[in-house]
Amino acid sequence: MLLNVAKRLQKDVAALAFGPPVAFVYNPLAYAWDAHAAYLERYGEGRRSVVLLGMNPGPFGMAQTGVPFGDVEMVRDWLGIEAPVGAPAAQHPKRPVLGFQCPRREVSGQRLWGWARARFGTPERFFAQCFVVNYCPLAFMTETGRNLTPDALPADERAPLFAACDRALRSTIDLLEPAHVIGIGRFAEDRARAALAGRALQIGRILHPSPASPAANRGWAEQAERGLLQLGIQLPDSA
Repeated sequence: MLLNVAKRLQKDVAALAFGPPVAFVYNPLAYAWDAHAAYLERYGEGRRSVVLLGMNPGPFGMAQTGVPFGDVEMVRDWLGIEAPVGAPAAQHPKRPVLGFQCPRREVSGQRLWGWARARFGTPERFFAQCFVVNYCPLAFMTETGRNLTPDALPADERAPLFAACDRALRSTIDLLEPAHVIGIGRFAEDRARAALAGRALQIGRILHPSPASPAANRGWAEQAERGLLQLGIQLPDSA
């Protein structure tokens, strides 16, 4: 079960230590476990043909809701998930965890789940073909509150983190048995290729929906769909 994979990953990454420039580490698999478990229980059973692989939690997405690309409104109103969310032991004052009361929108999540809603109509129709998971469950911040991506960590900290995340990804793929693993952005594609080397899978990538990407701000959904079609993934007619 994906729940067991997530429980092990939560414990594995909780045992890791990170030094400067990391000042704060958020692990939503711990403090937002109820919401994450609801996502896995509701949508994570059975085989999928496509796994969409994200990088790590955004401060206003999974860090708040426990769901990958977890924009509050999309998670609550489209995915139908809402659960109590605790808080990390230490929080940056500029990046408080407010759970489903967070007023900020996660643009990447708005774009990803908004595309899924427009193309598939219902979550059930989307998840019959696809599943969305993040490679790394941790969010990292500097003293100033600036977000740090996992690839920015020192090599001696990346190695044990990536080992735990690689193991979890392999277990996830074992359970879902997809034909395609699609990185949402280059980092996720690179980690999929490293973790899943030698497997009979098609691995590719689509553009990340982050608003920090100028390309993503020019019609991300259309570009993502073109990328999926070029990788041989057939999509249903729009809902």
